[in-house]
Amino acid sequence: MVQFSANLGFLWTDLPLSDAIFKAKDAGFVAVELHWPYATPSADVKTALDETGLRCLGLNTQRGDVAGGDNGCAAIPGREAEARGYIDEALAYARDIGAPNVHVMAGFTDRSAAAKATFAQNLRYACAQAALTQRSILIEPLNSRDAKGYHIGTIPEAQEALAAVDLPNLKIMFDCYHLQIMQGELVKLFTGCQKQIGHVQFAAVPDRGEPDTGEVDYKVLLPEIERLGWNTPFGAEYKPRGAMESGLKWMNSYR
Repeated sequence: MVQFSANLGFLWTDLPLSDAIFKAKDAGFVAVELHWPYATPSADVKTALDETGLRCLGLNTQRGDVAGGDNGCAAIPGREAEARGYIDEALAYARDIGAPNVHVMAGFTDRSAAAKATFAQNLRYACAQAALTQRSILIEPLNSRDAKGYHIGTIPEAQEALAAVDLPNLKIMFDCYHLQIMQGELVKLFTGCQKQIGHVQFAAVPDRGEPDTGEVDYKVLLPEIERLGWNTPFGAEYKPRGAMESGLKWMNSYR
């Protein structure tokens, strides 16, 4: 049966993070994932995970100066010390709560050789630190409508970054929402890079709402990805169109 992870960066955001974990359990999710949980002590998150029996699949590094337009900085030359501080912080939090993955956010760049070299250097550092506790580092292509100028926007660009680092614990976050906008043909795309994927996320296209309408029929796509050998919960990273609880009806079709 298809299983799901609740992305608490978008779901139950009106609640304290620990309470949101309990809500995810009650709704039938088997795992959670986080965006930037750092305002909540990791001990509180770990307690909620232990009490619910849910796993946390991963979290993101800090974005940096969000008001100034940052969306990560790991690929921005001159900000290596800041990027590595965020990596250390995220890996420590992941260790505390038992999360296996950290998504390193690249930031907006000109995709120059210098930006690519900076990203590779910071990812090598992240992978080396993550390997000390048997964790993986993820990178994610973001679509150019929502994140114009982000350092990676397609699977080939992500694969180029992986090849530059060439370490086994660097993987791709395969976000169906972003990749449908950028490339489409998601089954073909998935099979072409399956061994390089560390996590799969989804949301309706084009509005990023509940995954029950739009261009992608997830009732077909997600079981097909499972048939191809994927056995980790899919990350429900969508923005509710209305009331959180009523929007969960989409899950019924998978039961």
